Amino acid sequence: MKKGNEDRNIDSILRPAKWEEYIGQIKTKENLRMIIEAAKIRNEAVDHLLFYGQAGLGKTTLATLVARETAAPLRIITGSSIEKSGDLAALLSSLEEGEVLFIDEAHRLNPAAEEVLYPAMESRKLHIVIGKGTGAHAVSIDLPPFTLIAATTRFDMLSSPLRSRFGAIFHLEFYNEDEIAEILRRSAKILGVKANEDGLSILARASRFTPRTANRLLKRARDYTVVKNLKSIDGEAAKTVLSLMEIDEIGLEPVERKLLELIAFKFGKGPVGIRTLTAASGEEQATIEEVYEPYLMKLGFLKRTPTGRVLEEAAVEHLMREKWRN
Repeated sequence: MKKGNEDRNIDSILRPAKWEEYIGQIKTKENLRMIIEAAKIRNEAVDHLLFYGQAGLGKTTLATLVARETAAPLRIITGSSIEKSGDLAALLSSLEEGEVLFIDEAHRLNPAAEEVLYPAMESRKLHIVIGKGTGAHAVSIDLPPFTLIAATTRFDMLSSPLRSRFGAIFHLEFYNEDEIAEILRRSAKILGVKANEDGLSILARASRFTPRTANRLLKRARDYTVVKNLKSIDGEAAKTVLSLMEIDEIGLEPVERKLLELIAFKFGKGPVGIRTLTAASGEEQATIEEVYEPYLMKLGFLKRTPTGRVLEEAAVEHLMREKWRN
């Protein structure tokens, strides 16, 4: 089995199968369980739901749990896979009663396809045009009750008409270190990996407050213990794995350290415009804004201002500590 396929299979195994196994996002879970219970009592489909937040925080897992709690079929697609409005119309017309349709990366939906969703979500109607030119005519098709769950990392890129049609919107927050450590304990147990608290604590701190990243680091630590014939993941093993992956103690990767160093030493801690930073770093603007900056801001290292990016003193102190260590 190829490594990528193996990792995806492991990710599926590690995914919580019931609410009690889902760690963190307490308020979101409480609200979702209330919405689901109310829908069951009324014998209705669950209202349409929107999850937004950084990648790896559990949006797909929550969609899966909603489907399981309602014993409904789950169909998963990505926004970028819907190229034409007709593709989405065909998909909607094939839904079964009560089915859950999960659209990941919803901000990548084609605007024309997005408009097909409006009547489908609001009145369970599918409006399609048959024919072309003067012979074209509109047909309205009734859809069965269904639940649309959308997920996005770019809430700002969703159109207002689409956002307004969701019955509930949930912002998934970064996790804290205790929650990440608990997730790592659960994952280690499932994978049959022995790890002491020191090793788990080091991995948790470098996990960027994100379960997906935590499990990725755990899998690489597991690989290391197998190759080195170690009995468990201890502190030294965890530190070595992070070093091999070029990840520092708080989870910063080489590109992020490069960005911080550019702002600190080339641009005098800022402010520096995003286009200038993109040109100087060689990274795509979207990658900087969507992947790197949210974590740097969470750490209190970076601030977005009207005049550009500004580095906080904590970032400079961290860079100096890392320089001293190396």
